[in-house]
Amino acid sequence: IWSDGTRLSGDLWYPKGLKAGDNLPAIIFCHGWGGTRSHLNQAYAPIFAKAGYVAVTFDYRGWADSDSRLVVRDNIPTPDENGMVTVRAQAIRELVDPFDQTEDIINCIDFISNEPGVDPKRIGLWGTSFGGGHVVYVAANDNRIKCIVSQVPSMDGSWAAVWPDGNAYQRSIQRDRGEIDPVPQGVNKIGQLRGTAYLSRIAKYRPVEFANQLKIPILIIVAEHEELMNNKDHGEKVYHIVKENVAAKYEIFSGTHFEIYGRGRMQAIQMAIDWYDKHL
Repeated sequence: IWSDGTRLSGDLWYPKGLKAGDNLPAIIFCHGWGGTRSHLNQAYAPIFAKAGYVAVTFDYRGWADSDSRLVVRDNIPTPDENGMVTVRAQAIRELVDPFDQTEDIINCIDFISNEPGVDPKRIGLWGTSFGGGHVVYVAANDNRIKCIVSQVPSMDGSWAAVWPDGNAYQRSIQRDRGEIDPVPQGVNKIGQLRGTAYLSRIAKYRPVEFANQLKIPILIIVAEHEELMNNKDHGEKVYHIVKENVAAKYEIFSGTHFEIYGRGRMQAIQMAIDWYDKHL
């Protein structure tokens, strides 16, 4: 899957017995902070395919099997007659950049919209954790999406504006002036989470501000004992914004953020499948 000039690795999961002429709904799975499609392939996609959906899993740019975004640090030579150059470039890996990631999701929508066996008028998004905010942001900006499920979602990145290691906006000024690395790598670690947080971009990323633009059904599943954020400022806040305008449901899983991937996984999956069966 090409996304802004970078190749993403993905997998398509089909229900058994798919026949020529079938026109099935598709669900694009959007993982969280440092999640990769290998987890989705093992724990989620096969179950949704068995339920009758074409499931799309992918790795964000710079993660797992997807290609890296490249940054040229030296002067770029004059291109040849075909516009080609040979350069030394830095490969950007495991960067958490919400704007790059949401662009990757939109390009996955482009890809699946022309896939044989898929009904382009019945495409849904499933997102978890950081990806739970992505699906709200993307659906508010892309009218091809007909239904979303947002699981243990992060809906507001304003927390990243001031970080113990330095002010995100000051870092952005230094970066744009060439005083520090043009793209952060190996810094801004957050607890045990994988990857480099692009703090100045996360700070500007607030899916909650796009919730009032949603025009499609949304299921929000939160963890009762959420340890990474306050549900009232994230999933619950979005639910109260959208519930008067669209079909919306707010479910509470009786566990923690990470337990929803373990003992709560099948419960949350069944909630999602029921929602898609009704609205997709």
